[in-house]
Amino acid sequence: MLVLGIESSCDETGVALYDTDGGLLAHQLHTQMAMHAQYGGVVPELASRDHIRRAIPLTEACLAEAGKTLADLDAIAYTQGPGLGGALLVGASVANALAFGLNIPVLGVHHLEGHLLSPLLAEPKPAFPFLALLVSGGHTQLMAVRGVGDYQILGETLDDAAGEAFDKTAKLLGLPYPGGPLLSQLAEEGDPARFTLPRPMLNSGDLDMSFSGLKTAVLTLSKQVADADGHIDEQTRKDICRAFQEAIVEVLTKKSLAALKQCGMKRLVVAGGVGANKQLRAALDEAARRRRFDVFYPPLALCTDNGAMIAFAGAMRLKHAQAPGSYSIKPRWDLSALPPA
Repeated sequence: MLVLGIESSCDETGVALYDTDGGLLAHQLHTQMAMHAQYGGVVPELASRDHIRRAIPLTEACLAEAGKTLADLDAIAYTQGPGLGGALLVGASVANALAFGLNIPVLGVHHLEGHLLSPLLAEPKPAFPFLALLVSGGHTQLMAVRGVGDYQILGETLDDAAGEAFDKTAKLLGLPYPGGPLLSQLAEEGDPARFTLPRPMLNSGDLDMSFSGLKTAVLTLSKQVADADGHIDEQTRKDICRAFQEAIVEVLTKKSLAALKQCGMKRLVVAGGVGANKQLRAALDEAARRRRFDVFYPPLALCTDNGAMIAFAGAMRLKHAQAPGSYSIKPRWDLSALPPA
């Protein structure tokens, strides 16, 4: 089965081809980062219009990369939600129009299910069941994953997601949008011993998390170390970045270890954009070595939003005889409400 996947939930247009026998054949991605940077954040209307411009050319490029044509497609999967309503409509429209014209099945995929299953595109790939740490700009959750469509949320952030906290903290420190990746780069040159920031809910006794207060702590610290004109020297900025990242990584690592113990699992899967963070990967790899469990990550190129994860999730659903969907979007969509495959 050859499945075309289309991702357009926010500010990246992704298209990919996944073959159930041959694996991932091709994927194309366009990021709107530069366009939104001048506004300091994602502008939904501009995002939607850019998806319209990119969807068809990227689809054509993806087919050319794989040496396939539209006639070779067996099904189309698209991100049905959650996400920006206008952006989702673009992917839904293109997918349904193509499927109608080709008389093939079309299936709406949950964006987070795509992230959860994306490590299965890597080698080695995890076997079910496993614990998933989903860390992205919009979501931070710990889930027990027992199969395709069988997800149990064990804990989640009560306010900001980890990626959101990275971006907002970066803005507080005067870094350009999107600031999260740049904050991580600066943290690599920071002194880990100079500043210590709070670890919210580290010892709460449950698997929930909170990162909103960490931003406030950064703001307070920044005011304390700034000069009379409110400026912070570059090394101090790097040291604050390091302290912030240390706090986030320690909370995510400890909560993941507690979740593994609670559900009795020996496999941890990390997915989402923050899953590309070097310090987080290093901390989890070291914990895996000491605690003797296995940890899996998607390829770095597939950590952020992409069409490959949508094509793959759609293929898994169709492989398990999931009925094709209808033309609809779900900007808000609870992952735990998904039907089992």
